[in-house]
Amino acid sequence: MTEVKSGDTVRIHYTGTLADGTVFDSSEGRDPLEFTVGSGQIIRGLDAALPGMSVGESRTVTIEAANAYGPRDPNARQDFPRSNVPQDIPLEVGMRLELGTGDGRRIPVTVVDLTDEVVVLDANHPLAGLDLTFAFEVVEIV
Repeated sequence: MTEVKSGDTVRIHYTGTLADGTVFDSSEGRDPLEFTVGSGQIIRGLDAALPGMSVGESRTVTIEAANAYGPRDPNARQDFPRSNVPQDIPLEVGMRLELGTGDGRRIPVTVVDLTDEVVVLDANHPLAGLDLTFAFEVVEIV
C-alpha cells in the first residue's frame, strides 16, 4: 500500500476543533482539501502528521500553537485614531478588515476595541496562541 511522503499531493477531509470542542473549520460538505505535503501550504503540525499514512487512514492530532498559527504577538495589536477610518465603515468589535500598506500588501486585522477616539486593531491570526485538534482522513494521494 502506498504511503504519503513529502512532496506528494494529497487530498484530506478534516475537522479542526479548539480545546473546548468548538469546530473552527471543516471540509464537511465540501471537496477534500488538496495540497502538497511538506510545501508549507498548511500548518506545520498537520503537515508533519501525514507522512507514513495510507489512503483511507484516519488520525486525530493535537497541535501546539507553535506548530499551528504561532504565539500571539502583542506588537500586532495597534491603536489607530478613529478619525483615520472612513465614515462609511460601520465599526464593530470582532469585525474583520484589511489594511493596505505602503508597498501594496493587504493585512487582515480584527477590531478588538472601540472608543469615540480610538480603534484597536489586531493583526494576529484569529487562531494564534491556540492549540488545535484536527481529525482527518487521507482521501487520495494524487
